[in-house]
Amino acid sequence: MALPLVPLAGLALRYVPLALAVAVVVGRSLVPGRTDQRAEDAMDDLAEGLATHRPRDRRQMNAAARLRRVVRLGANGPGVEIDAAVLGRLRFRRL
Repeated sequence: MALPLVPLAGLALRYVPLALAVAVVVGRSLVPGRTDQRAEDAMDDLAEGLATHRPRDRRQMNAAARLRRVVRLGANGPGVEIDAAVLGRLRFRRL
């Protein structure tokens, strides 16, 4: 069965310039970051799963999540460890 390329080409002509424009805008707004060893140690100490809490002395909510998995190609093939950790804070203040 032949793949109809004309509708795909029309979509590409419509959305590729938009995607390039978004990439340019996002690329210009990025600033160089830095690595904070305290934050790295805090993420390494997280337990796996999702946790939230609210400190009583502050008007904020804190959340932390960690996911660790090993993905292998085949039964004894090479593997890749995926370690994703997220720390978040949502704070409300009256001005």
